[in-house]
Amino acid sequence: MSFKLTPPFKKNPTPIVNMPLGDDIMGRADKRGTILINQDMTQQDDIIDTINHEEVHIKQLASGELDYDENNVYFKGKTYPRSTFNEANKKLPWEAPAYKAG
Repeated sequence: MSFKLTPPFKKNPTPIVNMPLGDDIMGRADKRGTILINQDMTQQDDIIDTINHEEVHIKQLASGELDYDENNVYFKGKTYPRSTFNEANKKLPWEAPAYKAG
């Protein structure tokens, strides 16, 4: 009789790096597939929510649904100039699912 062992950890986990991000930024998903977390966060619930939120963006980037550069955010084939919106707006089409997750 044979059986398959399942590891107790996620395969290919998303790297998470603590670093200075500024007072108003809790986290960021970068194009390399890394989640950057503000090193000044101390509340465990905030850290977990931020990781869950940024993981949505990692998946959006990986699928090609989301992309960005210094001037624009590209989501589902549409260009959003950064100069026309507040990036903290929870109603942005790429932010709404991320805020649901964390």
